[in-house]
Order: sequence, then C-alpha cells, then structure tokens
Amino acid sequence: MTTDTERRSWRQNPDAVKQDILTVALSEFAANGLSGTRIDTIASRTRTSKRMIYYYFGDKLGLYTRALEAAYHKVREGEAALNLGHLPPKEALARVVSFTFDHHRKNPDFIRMVMIENIHNAEHLAASQVIHDMNVTAIDKLAQICRRGQEEGVFREGLDPVALHWQISAVSFFNVSNRPTFSAIFGDALFDEEGQQRVRQQMVDAILAMVTRPEAAR
Repeated sequence: MTTDTERRSWRQNPDAVKQDILTVALSEFAANGLSGTRIDTIASRTRTSKRMIYYYFGDKLGLYTRALEAAYHKVREGEAALNLGHLPPKEALARVVSFTFDHHRKNPDFIRMVMIENIHNAEHLAASQVIHDMNVTAIDKLAQICRRGQEEGVFREGLDPVALHWQISAVSFFNVSNRPTFSAIFGDALFDEEGQQRVRQQMVDAILAMVTRPEAAR
C-alpha cells in the first residue's frame, strides 16, 4: 500500500507519475478491456490517487487512448533504434522482421490492446493523430528499404510497403493472439524456445523469398 507521504513525493515528479499510471493502465486494459477496467483498480496499483488520474488523463477513455498510444509508441521506438541505414537491404528487412516477431512475443499486452481495439472497430485508434503519425514512420522505413533493394537490383519491382507491413505483422501477431487455441489443438511444441526460434527464422526466410528477385536469389 502506498502511503500519503509517498504519494506527495511522487506528485513532485509528474512525468514519473504519468508513466506509472500508464504502465498499470496498459496492464489493466489489456486484461479487462475498456468497459471492464475500473479507475479505482488502477489507482490502487499506482503511487498516485484516482483524482490525479483524472487530472492527468481527463477520464477513462482518455486514459485508455493514452495507454493505446503508449503501446504503439513502444514498438515504433524499438524500430527506430534498429539503425538500418547502413545495412544491405536484405539484412535490413530481416532485422525488421525479426524485431517485430520478438517484440510481439515479449509484449502480449500490446497484442491484447490491438485485439480490444479491433472489437471496437478501431474507433479510438482512428481518432488518435499520435498513432497515425507513428505508423506513417513505420511504413516510410519499409519503403526506404524496398527502394534501396530495388535500386541495387536485389528486390523485385512493385513492392507495396503497406502490404509488406501487413504480412510481417500477421505472423507475429498470430503467434501471440492465437497461441492458446493453437496449443490446445496442436500442442505447445512451437512455443518453447526452440520452436519459436524456428518459426522466427522461417518467417524471415519467407518474407525475404517473397521480395527478392529470382535472379538475385540464385
């Protein structure tokens, strides 16, 4: 239980308070959805009060939107840190694919938040200019890799970076979102460390095979 003294000390560091709230809120929304999450529960798990949550985020929908933005920011921030400009196109794309697979595997709350937002027909995501702007940069990065690969004669013409992003995301997302049902039907072999590394490599190989010119592959 957080004491009143601890709460007062945290109010002197508003950025830390907001980050603490967002971390807990992301966990609660991912577990319980928008309608099932209670601000009282979030407040009880943070070092601040219910009043301060409303002060910083307005209402529960405002907090949900900020938590959704924070979840997307984490993956886009990780992509930005990859520093791909100096790598050959195939290696750069392989690194993007590997990162996406690893990020989604390690951040199941992100997957759950996206699933929840799909239940709401992306209503709140579509209203967030922050998320829109972040995801534009992800497509730009893939477009740059595709363009370099085409200029070097390695990648085939006509690649669509949005479709490529969809294809990379699809397997990475399914790997987490459908693990319970897939495991119940087919067992857990694909989800131990060896199985995950195998699936990850097959995904990298498949994406590279899809974008590479046949003569370059030979």
